[in-house]
Amino acid sequence: MIEIASVTGVVLAGGRGSRMGGVDKGLQNFNGMPLALHTLMRLQMQGPLIGQTMINANRNLSAYESFGVPVWPDGLADYAGPLAGFLTALERCETPWLLTVPCDTPLFPLDLAQRMAEALVREDAEIAMAAAPEEDGQLRAQPVFCLLGADLLESLVRFTHDGGRKIDKWTALHRTVLVPFDAPGDDTRAFFNANTLAELHSLEQR
Repeated sequence: MIEIASVTGVVLAGGRGSRMGGVDKGLQNFNGMPLALHTLMRLQMQGPLIGQTMINANRNLSAYESFGVPVWPDGLADYAGPLAGFLTALERCETPWLLTVPCDTPLFPLDLAQRMAEALVREDAEIAMAAAPEEDGQLRAQPVFCLLGADLLESLVRFTHDGGRKIDKWTALHRTVLVPFDAPGDDTRAFFNANTLAELHSLEQR
């Protein structure tokens, strides 16, 4: 069982924003507020499992700090990708569990934490990873949405020290359960991530 307030949620906002022209994606406007702040608020609405929240960012740190939660940059150099954010968050995590969400997927489910936790416990897994249907209808893993034990820090330190940077390559080393978000009533665009400003604006129209 995963106890109340035993999960730390982290917003991953440490990317280059290359496909948005190099802008800081988490600070782009979404429905009147910065995208990362919207994501943080949605994370804080996940219910009683979430005890703490933080942000992983690599620039404009004072802007992110104004959102009122701890902000931590990558320990790995050169924008090493979302797994570097996992590592940073695990190093700072003070609860038994960590939930990772990217800053560019603003419609992720409000019951994400609960469903991930239920699947992790049911399957006696070390990591729960979301899976959702894409435009072709196929269910695909969403590796940046993970619930994992804080005791996996040592494993991730070794993996990244050896040059590993792919989330799915690391999670494959552990008992990982895929958690489908394709039930009747699930929002089919919940895991749609905005890689361009046009895509971000299209999500605002919902």
